[in-house]
Amino acid sequence: MILKKIVIGLFFASFLGGCAQNIAYLGPAYSLATSGNVYHVGLSYGSNEVIIKTTGKSTSQNIKEILNPKKKDTEFEKMVKKRVRDTRKKLNLPNQ
Repeated sequence: MILKKIVIGLFFASFLGGCAQNIAYLGPAYSLATSGNVYHVGLSYGSNEVIIKTTGKSTSQNIKEILNPKKKDTEFEKMVKKRVRDTRKKLNLPNQ
């Protein structure tokens, strides 16, 4: 019985896995149908559209970018690198 549920779950997951982006547009319609709260649905849809128009990325792409930021040097690292370059220059050593 458990194996049957797993097989059915994998079957549906494989066929429905690619439509996650399109489901985002159905979310407000589902909320409207179940709760009937027009203001909540309008705010949700409108804010998503504003985010996409402003950044050019979906909300999930923006969250992914925030959670995996590009590594940048901190102020301390910049200061240390500058000191190393200056010291190498004074000692006539090649920069590495």
